[in-house]
Amino acid sequence: MTYLPSPEALRPLGKSGIMVSPLAWGNWRLCGDDVPAVVKLLHAALDAGINLIDTADIYGPDNNEAFGASESLLGRALASEPGLREKLVIATKGGISMGVPYDSSAGYLTSAIDASLTRLGTDTVELWQIHRPDILTHPSEIAKAIDEAHKAGKIRSFGVSNFTAAQIATLQQFMTLPIVSTQPELSALKLAPIENGELDQAIAMDMAVMAWSPLGGGRIAAPKDERALAVAAELDAVAEEFGVSRTAAAYSWIMAHPARAIPIVGSQKAERIAESADALKVRWTRARWYAVLVAAKGEPLP
Repeated sequence: MTYLPSPEALRPLGKSGIMVSPLAWGNWRLCGDDVPAVVKLLHAALDAGINLIDTADIYGPDNNEAFGASESLLGRALASEPGLREKLVIATKGGISMGVPYDSSAGYLTSAIDASLTRLGTDTVELWQIHRPDILTHPSEIAKAIDEAHKAGKIRSFGVSNFTAAQIATLQQFMTLPIVSTQPELSALKLAPIENGELDQAIAMDMAVMAWSPLGGGRIAAPKDERALAVAAELDAVAEEFGVSRTAAAYSWIMAHPARAIPIVGSQKAERIAESADALKVRWTRARWYAVLVAAKGEPLP
C-alpha cells in the first residue's frame, strides 16, 4: 500500500529560517487569570512536540475580556517560568481596531506591534501577522512599517491572515521581506483554500500555511448536518485503522496536502492538546484522502 508522505517533525516557517512544529496551539479561547494553568498547557504543547503558539491582540473581547487580554495572560505565564520563552515560537497578529474595524496604516501597525510586545513581555516575536486585510491601506505603507519593525528587531518574520491570493501577491511586490506564512480557515468542511489557489500559491511562494478552525468550528467533532456526517464517517474509518480520534484524523487530513498546512489546535484542555499529536500517526492513501474530499464536496469528482 502506498501512502502519502508524512509531515516532518519540524519544518521551516516559510523562508524565515525558524523551525516550527507540524501543529500549533492557538490562544483564541485563552482567558482568565490562572497563570499556573496556562503554564501547564504550554508544557502539554511542548510534550506533544508543539513549539508554535498562535495568539493575537484581538483575543480577549470574544471571551468578554479586554482587548489584548489573551496576550497579557500568555505573557504572565512566560514570565513565571525562566527558560520557557526560549522553547517557544510565538506568532501573534494585529491590524484589527475595535469599531474601525481594520487598520493597516503604518502608525497603527507600529503601535500594535509595540503593544503586543509589551503584553507578551518579550523584546521580539518570531512571527507577526496582519490579522485581516485593510483594503484602504496601500501595500507600500504596510511594507514600510514591517521593514522598520524587522530592522528594529521587534519581529523576526512577517505573515498574513485571511488574505486572498491576489492580496498576498500584491503585498509581496512591495515587501523587502518575504511573506513567510498565510493563515486561512481550512478544514475538511472548509475547502476554499484548496480550490481557490491559496494553497497552490503557498507552495509557489514557500509560505507556511497555518490553518485556523481545522475542525470546522466544531462541526467535525459534533456533526449534525448530512455533509458533516458524511465527512465524519470517512474520517472515522481512517481513525479506527490507526487507533486515533476523529479530530486527530481531521488534523492529519489537511496536513497530508503538499502545502503541509499546520493545524492550529484551539483546545484549552491539556489532554486535547496531547491528543492532537496523534495526527502524526495517521497515514493516508490517495483513495482515502479523496474519499474525504468527495464527502466534503457532496458530489463525485470529475
